[in-house]
Amino acid sequence: MEKILIVDDDINILKVLQMRLETEGYMATTIADVQKATAITREEDFDLALVDLKLARKNGIELMETLHDIRPEMPVIILTAYGTIESTVDAMQKGAYSYLTKPFDHRQLLLQIKNGIERTRLSKEIRRLKNIVGERYEFKSIIYKSRKMKAVLEQVAMAAETDSNVFIQGESGTGKELIAKALHLASLRKDNPFLAINCAAIPENLLESELFGFKKGAFTGAISNKKGLFAQANSGTMLLDEITETPLLMQAKLLRVLQEREFYPLGSENSVKADVRIIAASNKDLAMEVEKGVFRNDLFYRLHVIPIHLPPLRERKEDIPVLVTHFIKRFSIEMKKDIKEITPSAIQGLLSRDWSGNVRELENTIEYAVAMSTGNTIGEETILQSQKTKDENIKPLKEAKNNFEKEYMSNILSITEGNISKAAELAGKYRADFYELLKKHNINSADFKKPK
Repeated sequence: MEKILIVDDDINILKVLQMRLETEGYMATTIADVQKATAITREEDFDLALVDLKLARKNGIELMETLHDIRPEMPVIILTAYGTIESTVDAMQKGAYSYLTKPFDHRQLLLQIKNGIERTRLSKEIRRLKNIVGERYEFKSIIYKSRKMKAVLEQVAMAAETDSNVFIQGESGTGKELIAKALHLASLRKDNPFLAINCAAIPENLLESELFGFKKGAFTGAISNKKGLFAQANSGTMLLDEITETPLLMQAKLLRVLQEREFYPLGSENSVKADVRIIAASNKDLAMEVEKGVFRNDLFYRLHVIPIHLPPLRERKEDIPVLVTHFIKRFSIEMKKDIKEITPSAIQGLLSRDWSGNVRELENTIEYAVAMSTGNTIGEETILQSQKTKDENIKPLKEAKNNFEKEYMSNILSITEGNISKAAELAGKYRADFYELLKKHNINSADFKKPK
């Protein structure tokens, strides 16, 4: 029910307006005193205000300006028995939504109120959508530069505008929980709980009690009632990480919760409502797990409504330099060190790795490098010490050379953001020779340019 504030020092007008508006389904608050009107506007969120122009202690336009200082988006309709062109223009210029002259037509007043409230609703919705659109490119906790991660965050922002279940697939260390949290914070559920549970880390016999809770005496050791995660996350979001490790029997119970939106705590005969958005995640392909018979097909369709794929770090190496800068700054503060930079050769060494552990492995590598550094610069030798070189299969010299050359070219283009002149200069090559190498390895410099 929309709330309307009415300010007029004529008690009879207040009573008539209150009666008419409440008959139309509005909640009307009537105030005859200017100071009280200001105070109640600070305490309550009104959808619209009706303000008389000629008040005993203050001009209605001045009061409107005071109310707008408190509630900038609240539309104000000025009411007066002294309608003049000058006062109308003054009121509109200073922010009045509209202006009605007494005695006003009842239907006209209701129309103005309806339109004013609709404008407020649209204004709030536009602001919410702008915030979501803004978040597409500046999720504060997510450090990235690559087009692949930009595309992922665009998906996240669009998914946040819905209440559908989401499945995030990505290798270990790619940041699935971080993406899930970002999705939650960009959604309408952002002010409600976000809970994460690793399905692989909880023994099968404890998983049900963790999710659904239990009543005292439900089993040996249940000495008191326990509220399960679904109840704790009510009205919010729950991340079910490593969902593919959930036993088939437990999958059936999860399916029922998603279908019925209710569950039974262990030992209870009373169901509990579950208004929870589910974000499931795994490092495995969920469709492949269904084909293998280890994941329920019906649960797959409940969870796999909006799929989001997180690319591994080796497929988005443009993100490595910005992630490194972020981690150096963070660990320097934590360890109270004054590390200012990392050498180009050290960055090149980081770019040349495959990063099977993805962002988590990179983070650990930089943490080690910061801890072991004695100066204010991280050099290549520190990076090399952070991880022993793994045994690799020996390849023919020609193949190894071609592989190195292609990766070297890609890394340089990543650093220069696709700028051929700068890349050729770094490589010590003429532009024509550099172009020949690009053609030889079928590399397109446009793939490395910074998104506009």
